Amino acid sequence: MRFIHYSLILLVAISFTSCKIFRSNLMLKTPKDYTYDKLADSLTKQDYRIEGNDVLQVRIFSNDGFKIIDLANTAANFRLDLDYIVDRDGTTKLPLTGKVKLAGLTIREAEVYLEEVYDKFYVKPYVTVKVTNKRVIVFPGNGGVAKVLSLTNNNTTVIEALALTGGVAEDGKAYKVKLIRNDGTPKPKVYLMDLSKIDGIAAGNSVVLANDIIYVEPRYRLAKTLVSEIAPIISLLTSTILIYTLFVKK
Repeated sequence: MRFIHYSLILLVAISFTSCKIFRSNLMLKTPKDYTYDKLADSLTKQDYRIEGNDVLQVRIFSNDGFKIIDLANTAANFRLDLDYIVDRDGTTKLPLTGKVKLAGLTIREAEVYLEEVYDKFYVKPYVTVKVTNKRVIVFPGNGGVAKVLSLTNNNTTVIEALALTGGVAEDGKAYKVKLIRNDGTPKPKVYLMDLSKIDGIAAGNSVVLANDIIYVEPRYRLAKTLVSEIAPIISLLTSTILIYTLFVKK
């Protein structure tokens, strides 16, 4: 009988140890008393700003873009297509101009600035700029499922990003959506959004930036977790009792 008693004590200890690894797959946890950054109204109104490691598609036309369709066959109307990486210092090297600093500018500000720069080289230059590698990581709230989303719209919002990845998962907490942003400081900005109510539409309209993380906290199904964790322990216990019973009978 002592054997069974000690075995039960051992198995209970194992079960408590297993409690420590419950939800061990969850990422980006915040303590209960964590102070989230203030979700300012400016986040919903700001335009995307170019930053280091962005890949820019720069298209330069002459004559205000006149006869763009015929540019390939018209020497008088020059067009230049470029793809360049913005360095970590915020600059990118373009033909004729050398290094120019574009980080911190909105797309429209960069276009206007480059039109001024290329004005000395071309007649009435017309410039378009597009970020081709902007992407965000979305955890929709379904365990280990995550998606890297490439964004073509310069002013994509949190709600749009979630919609493009299928929306909040069935197990996701729509009232606990985190927008995590690395702004170059040691500690990233973490904004908490409640998208479960219509009042959360303002927060959901916050514009996402490149390399943002949208994390929907998954719902914790205690019963399901307990069953999956305790089932092996129960199986081990019954096997131990069976072996002991056979041993005693002998």
